[in-house]
Amino acid sequence: MLTTLVGDDVTVPCLDGVERTYLCLDAGASTPAFQTVADAVTGFLPWYSSVHRGAGAKSQFATRRYEEARDAVMRWVGRSDTDDIAVLCRNTTEAINIAAHRIPLGPNDTIVTTVVEHHANLLPWQRAATRSGATISYVECGRDGTFSPDDVAAAVNATVAEGRRPAVVAITGAANVTGWMPDLDPIIDHAHQHGALVLVDAAQLAPHRPLHTLRADFIAWSGHKMYAPFGSGVLIGPRRVFEHGDPFLVGGGAVNLVDLDGAMWTEAPDREEAGSPNVVGAVALHAAIDTFETLRWEAIVEHELAMAKALRHGLAGIDGVTLLGPSVDHSSTASDTLAVAAFTIDAMAHPLVAARLSHEYGIGVRHGCFCAHPYLVRLLGLSGDETRRYRHDITVGDRRNIPGAVRASVAISATGADIERFLSAVDDLAGGKPEPRPYVQDPTTGDYLPG
Repeated sequence: MLTTLVGDDVTVPCLDGVERTYLCLDAGASTPAFQTVADAVTGFLPWYSSVHRGAGAKSQFATRRYEEARDAVMRWVGRSDTDDIAVLCRNTTEAINIAAHRIPLGPNDTIVTTVVEHHANLLPWQRAATRSGATISYVECGRDGTFSPDDVAAAVNATVAEGRRPAVVAITGAANVTGWMPDLDPIIDHAHQHGALVLVDAAQLAPHRPLHTLRADFIAWSGHKMYAPFGSGVLIGPRRVFEHGDPFLVGGGAVNLVDLDGAMWTEAPDREEAGSPNVVGAVALHAAIDTFETLRWEAIVEHELAMAKALRHGLAGIDGVTLLGPSVDHSSTASDTLAVAAFTIDAMAHPLVAARLSHEYGIGVRHGCFCAHPYLVRLLGLSGDETRRYRHDITVGDRRNIPGAVRASVAISATGADIERFLSAVDDLAGGKPEPRPYVQDPTTGDYLPG
């Protein structure tokens, strides 16, 4: 264990009447707070005020803290505000939407992305393509949920061969379903050789690996996945992209002057931050960055590699369990996969697995498609008929048989004993342990609750 987190000592009641310490294996969705983050927020709240243009002492103090957070973000990624800006926004989804809105695109442009992406790195580009007339080229993955840098290079090369401009390569830093991390350096190099801008969705990467060596043009991530769960997101991008044109969000704070004919926009990054910003979220994010720097990346990566190996190898060794994503037999799996594992149990629906882990063992996991429907379709090997069937079921409001998986994702406070506790529970379920009492499924959500 590298550190403890707020809530690590919470206990929850289980069906057998025993109170168990809650084991959170859902860090891939959102993390608990560092204690340092909670302390920083508590210390700031008496001084909270709206930032910018306030003459009062509290407003000026809050403004300094907000801008100090921006400076910390730039330091975190090793960027200078001469060439780049840091936009503080709600989350990774908003950050990528801002980028997709602000990058100039036209009918002769192609956006290269992959089927591995979270919806946050698919839907903004689909909308941008529809509005601009650009096309999208999707890089496929294998059954193991991976692709190679050569696969991405081939998509860029094909775009050039068609006489089109590869405008953007939008790619995940780490897949949120499987934890697999693509080899980004050669992908970025090849894209830049052909003049493409590169955006990395670092939502899953930021809490687990350093970002200061990442040479992507745009980097997007969220504080709530790096132990600052107070709703702050970040977009790093080239200053030149934001110097002209309308921002994604329009309103107060983004303008120098407004009249009834239009607006005179202010300079970036303020231009991209219309409305009252989340100052508390920025303070929390700053505290999280300071904490990571104290913990040291070498120790963090060493700990997480051990957790990833124990988690993935342990699941792969349980009869009746299918581990999705890269094989544990692959020699590089330990170094290119985070401590995240998506899996299924034979003859047991994924929502029932998740419900039983919660109600019988006090273990919190996530189930479903993890906002990555195209990726899950491929990982599960679903046929066209199966895909059409579940689309129909969703249309009529029946979610009882929607395909999916269970995902365990490990936080920084996890220990080997936590992994063993989880694996023992999964082994029980896969081995056919009877339900202590029948579970009832809600057809509108697909979720199970004890009857």
